[in-house]
Amino acid sequence: REGCCREALWCCSSFSAMIRGMTLARLALPHPSRRLISSLAPTIPLYINGKFQQSKATEFFTVTNPATQEAVSRVPIATQDELQSAVDAASEAFLTWRDVTPSERQRLMFRYQHLIRENMDSLAQIITEEQGKTLVDAKGDVFRGLEVVEFACGAASHQMGETVENVGGGLDTYSYRQPLGGCGGIAPLN
Repeated sequence: REGCCREALWCCSSFSAMIRGMTLARLALPHPSRRLISSLAPTIPLYINGKFQQSKATEFFTVTNPATQEAVSRVPIATQDELQSAVDAASEAFLTWRDVTPSERQRLMFRYQHLIRENMDSLAQIITEEQGKTLVDAKGDVFRGLEVVEFACGAASHQMGETVENVGGGLDTYSYRQPLGGCGGIAPLN
């Protein structure tokens, strides 16, 4: 359990480092006129089992700044083996994560909230580059995302079960909320 929490805290630290690294990588790229070619844009690594790794993919989705038509980054279309590796890692992590207390999970969400607040400008800049939004609009998107994380910080109290005594003729009912396993999500691009 302690290892799992340390891993999750490392993930939060990695998130912060990733944001800073992506920003620095973009600053170090050649002049924008030479970045129109997608192969010059940085490739986003996969994050599997607590580590960033370059994909073995042969196909990529190019993220283009709609305002300048500049290739901002390349996102690999992960291979079947990479997808299976991610599923296996999530299944393995679940074995220890399911025993992490709600209050420990809540502390991780508070740390995540702090990292978003600390990196709001960098995150907004990335949104501006990737979606062509104004910086003010992008900051609004980051803030709305932050509100979701703030709501999740209060989820610990919603994870309690219920007990109802004497529902009928000496019959009591109770419910437990227990984690069932890993899940995956496909987020819309915009």
